[in-house]
Amino acid sequence: MEENRGIVASLGRSCAAVGPKKTAAAEAGERKKEKVTLEMKKEIIWKHDGGMRVTDLAREYGRNPSTIGTILKMREKILATDVAKGISRIVKNRPAVLEEVEKLLLIWLEEKQRAGDTVTEAVICEKAKALHADLVREQPGTSGEPEVFKASRGWFDRFKTRSGIHSVVRHGEAASSDVPAAEDFAAEFLEVVTTEGYVPQQVFNCDETGLFWKRMPKRTFITQEDAKLPGHKPMKDRLTLLFCANASGDLKIKPLLVYPLENPRAFKKHEVDKEQLSVMWRSNSKAWVTCVLFVDWVNLTFGPAVKQYLLDNDLPLKALLLMDNAPAHPKGLEEDLLEEFSFINIMFLPPNTTPLLQPMDQQLIANFKKLYTKELFRRCFEVTDCTNITLWEFWKDHFDIVTCLKMITTAWDGISQRSLNCAWRSLWPDCVAPSDSDAPESTVVQDIVSLGRTIGLEVTEEDVSELVEEHNHELTTQELVELQAEAAQEQASLEEEEATEEWLSSKELRDICQKSKDVQAFAQRHHPDRDLTHDLVNTFDTRVMSSFREVLKRRMKQQTMDRFFSKKQRVEEEPSSSCPPES
Repeated sequence: MEENRGIVASLGRSCAAVGPKKTAAAEAGERKKEKVTLEMKKEIIWKHDGGMRVTDLAREYGRNPSTIGTILKMREKILATDVAKGISRIVKNRPAVLEEVEKLLLIWLEEKQRAGDTVTEAVICEKAKALHADLVREQPGTSGEPEVFKASRGWFDRFKTRSGIHSVVRHGEAASSDVPAAEDFAAEFLEVVTTEGYVPQQVFNCDETGLFWKRMPKRTFITQEDAKLPGHKPMKDRLTLLFCANASGDLKIKPLLVYPLENPRAFKKHEVDKEQLSVMWRSNSKAWVTCVLFVDWVNLTFGPAVKQYLLDNDLPLKALLLMDNAPAHPKGLEEDLLEEFSFINIMFLPPNTTPLLQPMDQQLIANFKKLYTKELFRRCFEVTDCTNITLWEFWKDHFDIVTCLKMITTAWDGISQRSLNCAWRSLWPDCVAPSDSDAPESTVVQDIVSLGRTIGLEVTEEDVSELVEEHNHELTTQELVELQAEAAQEQASLEEEEATEEWLSSKELRDICQKSKDVQAFAQRHHPDRDLTHDLVNTFDTRVMSSFREVLKRRMKQQTMDRFFSKKQRVEEEPSSSCPPES
């Protein structure tokens, strides 16, 4: 983004050198549009602290050296200011609570976007008012009538300008399920399947879902007491799962699990080997599936599993992966696939058709959460029955993320092939096998209620249904505050990581990348176990060397832009050198 701003500024200067002279008002208007955001000011200060010269900073950001100098003089004030991302200036006497509202609102909007939800101006304003009310209510020492925040049209326009959310806001009615688009896509999908000759075993669907793995129905005393504990953080109990299976239902891919911590304390206690888990374990502070993690899962888990399955079943080496257009699913995914998985084709569902067409959304994920809850209650019963361990002691001392992983595995295994196959009825009815029996399946919810009452919990079917739905509800103000704090911590870590990058020269990076390539080629030629070597080389290349290549790629791009600026500057200066001096 900063590089683009530099290009725009440089081109603007070159046009000014050869074009007609502009009025002072026009120049002032242009300068007004090119705002230096607070985020950019902090970057300038950090880079200067790292040893970058004022003249180099001026060239990189397309500013006068005097502007950079002014920013550096205000160093302490700028670094001490914490506002929502994208804010360009500090408004005097602006309430701190309003700054906090906007920061939380941006986190909430990001969550909405990741879920593929459409938001309108009215929805955003209502959420802003709710956040403001919650924050004011939680402030110590507040009494009397709470401060009223109207979230007016003027505020919204200014917020939109400050944060740049115009690209995600849709005006008018929020788009609901788009039935015509779903019908058109279903016809297109069937045409692709017929033309390419795909069979149900070769067609896959994947989708993510959130899981609060320590959440119980609200009316149980465990949930009520747990929420009162000092320092209790609900977001720490949140993880994201990505499920995938084929249309025939006979191949479930190992799920991707994203957790806030890379190495939870329970892993050390139970001596867990993450490579041997029944899920692909990854982490980031927000427990989100990102593009990097998704591509990692496709190349290291999905691709190998599908290839082996097709070979084992004597099926043609081709597959189709269907998914929604969530931000974590890159549009150019085919380009990120390893060469050996080039047989995988990608197809995206249109916006606002997921509830109508996406197989994983056709009760499969809801059924998984019911089965997970059943496992949770069953585990409670097993540990507390015929022992002196109370239900509260089980919850605090005998239930951790390792136990959770076992229950996730059991619940995912509990989704039957029949259920996986039937989930394609809305999109591909011809692939659904006829049922051998019309007898209804046993109700999982009734089993949960029965287990709950066995261990002394007054739980109803409505409580269980509410719990399953809660996993998909939008985050509370408290949870947004925690996410915002985690985001700030993650940003600080990234800045530290970028500073560390500066110690590596481009020559060192090029050398190490070439050496890695040579070592990989040598191992693949001479190691006796070719298959094992091939897998390990791919893993090392994807998970280790890719980050170094990205750093080198950014450096090369920056060098190209610097040469562009230098050439532009020479072109601008050459005509002026031949001009006679002004009298």
